[in-house]
Amino acid sequence: MKKPPELTTTAGAPVPDNQNSVTAGPQGPLLLQDYQLIEKLAHQNRERIPERPVHAKGWGARGTLKITGDISKYTCAKALQPGAETPMIARFSTVAGELGAADAERDVRGFALKFYTEEGNWDLVGNNTPVFFVRDPYKFPDFIHTQKRHPKTNLRSKTAMWDFWSLSPESLHQVTILMSDRGLPISPMHMNGYGSHTYSLWNEQGQRYWVKFHFKTQQGHKHFTNAEAVEVVGRSRETSQEMLYGAIEKGEYPRWTFQIQIMPEEEAVNTSFNPFDLTKVWPHKDYPPIDVGVLELSSNPENYFAEIEQLAFAPSNVVPGVSWSPDKMLQSRIFSYADAHRYRLGTHYEALPVNAPRCPVHHYHKDGKMNFFGHKSGSKDAYYEPNSMGGAVERPSCKEPPLKISGDADRYDHREGNDDFSQPRALFELFDQGQKERLFSNIAEAMEGVPKEIVERQLALFDKVHPEYGQGVRKALDN
Repeated sequence: MKKPPELTTTAGAPVPDNQNSVTAGPQGPLLLQDYQLIEKLAHQNRERIPERPVHAKGWGARGTLKITGDISKYTCAKALQPGAETPMIARFSTVAGELGAADAERDVRGFALKFYTEEGNWDLVGNNTPVFFVRDPYKFPDFIHTQKRHPKTNLRSKTAMWDFWSLSPESLHQVTILMSDRGLPISPMHMNGYGSHTYSLWNEQGQRYWVKFHFKTQQGHKHFTNAEAVEVVGRSRETSQEMLYGAIEKGEYPRWTFQIQIMPEEEAVNTSFNPFDLTKVWPHKDYPPIDVGVLELSSNPENYFAEIEQLAFAPSNVVPGVSWSPDKMLQSRIFSYADAHRYRLGTHYEALPVNAPRCPVHHYHKDGKMNFFGHKSGSKDAYYEPNSMGGAVERPSCKEPPLKISGDADRYDHREGNDDFSQPRALFELFDQGQKERLFSNIAEAMEGVPKEIVERQLALFDKVHPEYGQGVRKALDN
């Protein structure tokens, strides 16, 4: 049998006894000089870091993105060229639950991907739904408050949830998806992933295209009913973790078909809807999905905390050939995600191994907590820029083309001119009778205990989507 390694302190000194504290005699008090004890207790007190305010409960794995199609006319991104294979890591999550929440809850699921490309990390931070509850980031913190705990009762509040939704018609599309069968997937492998926002691609000629990213599950869609979920949670609160980890350990690697929808830049001003509105989808008949490649997850993390809990995604991380759009929600996330990581993990969170790029990194960020690498400018004397000390310099060739869409700065009312009913109506009309009945039942159950005036306000919105929608929920409420 191989001899085990010797236990040491964090400074590397050998530990002679890891079972007994140093005391003044067998019954005497502890001695302050027992640094091994102090170090052990001090580290235990600091084992937890702040959990994510949103998407706290998550599961993840490593894998590869393989490009099998050819979209080179739309983008110069090296990771999206034909034949490219890029290592990546994924994290799936629920939105509302804390770290100890059950996996099998009716909730939107996060679907976040980090690609370690040769030109830097590309983070695609989306959900298992193509739309969201709000279109303006000013409303996002308030929305999240409705999904979290009431400050007085410390309980989730159905009243707060439906009050906000009934006062925000733009939420109808996402509410319908959430309360449908797809609102409770049995595992991360059995759901789609979406970039959700509109992003952009640009090519070597400086042409920009608006793009939607989709990852379609090859395992098929499987969902729990509310009743099944209650039974499942009674047996285990970790079903998603168990299923994802177990499948990969058995070699049953989950896969998703990577697709995009493309819109020429100039076309955005002529669409019947705002293509940068996160509450809207792009019709497939107008913008058909294009097969690009396959995403496969093939290895579990060696340490969950180091690789999944400290994993940090930010929409600000793009690479040459991929960029953003005027999507208001996306613009706010460019700031808020990286800012959340600096608070939760530390100033230099991107130097942690799981977040570190696989390509050379050079910058002039200086000092601060967690700086264990000195400075990364490429020259010991170059700690400012511009300099004549051989420090890293800019690369003008990777400059993206300018945005052609602009306007006068103002607080535009996002409700004006927006149709919040036709897309939920189109989705509702796709449901068969069984799916509709489950939708009605799920909504009625979620409305239990909500004040009547809020219920009536929400029912009036359902009526505007489709008369059958409102009538069906009313009938379910009466049963």
